[in-house]
Amino acid sequence: MRTSAVEIEERRLAGIESVEQYPSFHERHRVFPAIFEERAHRRIIDLSAGVGLVGQRIKDGYPAEIICNDITPTCLKILQKMGLQTVSFDLDDEQTPYPIEDGAFDAAISLATIEHLLHPDYFLRQVQRILRDDGYLYISTPNYASILYLPRLVLKGETFHNPLSRNERTRYEFYGHVRYFTYKTLLEFVSSFGFSPRAVYMPLPAESAHYKQRLARSRPKALAYRYAMTFMYRFLSPRWAPEPVLCFQKSVDGGGRFRKVLL
Repeated sequence: MRTSAVEIEERRLAGIESVEQYPSFHERHRVFPAIFEERAHRRIIDLSAGVGLVGQRIKDGYPAEIICNDITPTCLKILQKMGLQTVSFDLDDEQTPYPIEDGAFDAAISLATIEHLLHPDYFLRQVQRILRDDGYLYISTPNYASILYLPRLVLKGETFHNPLSRNERTRYEFYGHVRYFTYKTLLEFVSSFGFSPRAVYMPLPAESAHYKQRLARSRPKALAYRYAMTFMYRFLSPRWAPEPVLCFQKSVDGGGRFRKVLL
């Protein structure tokens, strides 16, 4: 991963010393470990685990060994402070294989990471290698064909992320993101590396920092937003969702029923 990406992340984490201080809890974090359903994972790796929002939930609420990967010094410090096992290596260094033996894990998690990588093909080949036969990959990325992204682009002619915005998040995403996937292209891209799609999970507005802010400002408007998203997720294609979490199985058979699940 380019050096500037670590610098960008360190600036974003300035002053944060614990997971409780992190301001950007998302619904994609909330759905773990429920997303595992009945798969009975025993050994899990969280790739680019950040400050451990998912790692902590798995450690506290799921009977499996969880190992967290990151290269950002602040993230590693927080993860270790939480008692999470860490391993530090660059996901984007295509000259150096991941320091993990073949088939070491039966599940891998990659949330909002692939859009930061210069070499996503190398990343997926390495993930495929370190997963056991029939292992699972849980992956998400912003879906830039989402109905929530399109109005700004179509009506205002503005880019997805504005480098001059006063919003710290959109500035971070402009400088941090180097790949722009849609639901369809992510589904097809990951499938081309020996993975078969098994489910798409649609995280409803419930506990994210963004939703709680809506609730604090106006409970009726927040609930209306939740009901609208629930309707969209239940009756429309996942291609309209802003960040569905896709579940793939390491398999070339392409069989099995592909399900949409609301969480």
